[in-house]
Amino acid sequence: MSDYIVEMKHITKRFPGIVANDDVSIGIKKGEIFALLGENGAGKSTLMSILSGMYEPDEGEVYIRGEKVQISSPNHAAKLNIGMVHQHFKLVPDYTITENIILGIEPMKRFAGIFPYVDIQSANRKIEELSKSFGLEVDPKKRITDLTVSMQQRVEILKVLYREAEILIFDEPTAVLTPQEIEFLLDIIEGLRQGGKTIILITHKLDEIKKVADRCAVLNKGKLIDVLDVKETSTNYMAQLMVGREVSFESAKTPAQMKDEVLKVENLTVKNEDGFEVVKDVSFSIRGGEIFAIAGVADNGQVEIADAIAGLTKVSSGKILLNEQDITDERIRKRTEAGISYIPEDRQSVGLILDFDVATNLALKQYYKEPFSRNGILNKEEFDQFGNRLIEKYDIRSGQGIQTQVRSMSGGNQQKAIIAREIELQSPLMIFVQPTRGVDIGAIENIHKMMIQERDKGKAILLVSLELDEIMDVADTIGVIYNGRLQKVASSESLTKNEVGEYMMGAKHG
Repeated sequence: MSDYIVEMKHITKRFPGIVANDDVSIGIKKGEIFALLGENGAGKSTLMSILSGMYEPDEGEVYIRGEKVQISSPNHAAKLNIGMVHQHFKLVPDYTITENIILGIEPMKRFAGIFPYVDIQSANRKIEELSKSFGLEVDPKKRITDLTVSMQQRVEILKVLYREAEILIFDEPTAVLTPQEIEFLLDIIEGLRQGGKTIILITHKLDEIKKVADRCAVLNKGKLIDVLDVKETSTNYMAQLMVGREVSFESAKTPAQMKDEVLKVENLTVKNEDGFEVVKDVSFSIRGGEIFAIAGVADNGQVEIADAIAGLTKVSSGKILLNEQDITDERIRKRTEAGISYIPEDRQSVGLILDFDVATNLALKQYYKEPFSRNGILNKEEFDQFGNRLIEKYDIRSGQGIQTQVRSMSGGNQQKAIIAREIELQSPLMIFVQPTRGVDIGAIENIHKMMIQERDKGKAILLVSLELDEIMDVADTIGVIYNGRLQKVASSESLTKNEVGEYMMGAKHG
């Protein structure tokens, strides 16, 4: 009898222009938490997509509980008690939470003993109870399209729990959760292990791995580098194996040299679709050469502030001034041309056109202008030259270069593409919303460096992040939001991490 509940032997998977997995062999013991580490595009998600039935390997074998299997589909994986929580959600936007969770395994009843129908009411009750028992409370009747990113993440986790999987794969499960939710989820993962489940955890957050994982496998450019005992291995060494070099966990930055005011927000109020005020009378300003960060627990209005400035959300009252020009009611393109770059929270829905290639996505904000277009005719050569330059400059890894369909790229490389496009606009105001969500430790270091470089060029930077460590590391000024109101605005040097946390939770008021 095998010691391993999962064995993957000599797995190779190729895509056009890239070998995603190159002769990878791992064994995972029953009841352990096994972590997969590696840079964006290292092949972690591909390897687990093979285990969960999304892909079939070109070469190699998979064994579950000692028996060789050929996992042909996610349904087949589910029958083997394997479930995967994907980083990029596999949800039907127009369906309710319940409809998404029960899809494919709908509970059926018969009306008058003859006519079959889906028993949606009992499913709603069961999912409500399940969500409460795991601290992932949701309204089962809500549609996915009306949910925040963090709530959609909860639905993905509940889908796997509902199916009672024995082998659970979590692909970046904490990428969009608050620190409090992360702690709770790690407790849930530990509880699942104690209940006999086997957990495979893909994450870039080394501190999380140190808290819960037993062993970790490190992948680099599709190859297995090593399998390590987590308790005996430092985070520095893990990071070094992941990226092939030493990584700094703190950003090097000189004191800000602040210039004239670039952005002024006056008494901003924003309402949601239900007419409730999610941003309440918020005022602040950002000067050139300043990184202004908004800290807060998810869904407290910080994303709506960024969306209102960028033009994605309508302003109920108040003013937005960019370089003393009132842009409160301007269209998005006008704001872009006036000098706003925007990295959104949801890269797939808002930041990219997934079925377009890399070159087209990189030129999305400039395609209608020279040199990309002349007299309404697009110049493909300019698109290609621009795309190749940005791929090289920002280390965007794509199997077929500029011709790669963005949908096929890893989440971290999709994020790099958005950041490259927006920084290249060289706008006076750059808005970064969750810029390091789902990216590896090396890419996080580079993104922080780029933000500081743009600050040092005199740009005004607005950073919205759920990562308190990130805010404390890079911000010059911190505004803490709670329940739609700014509780405190102060220099980062004058605030401790604990103080910011207290303001975030509403326990302290400015």
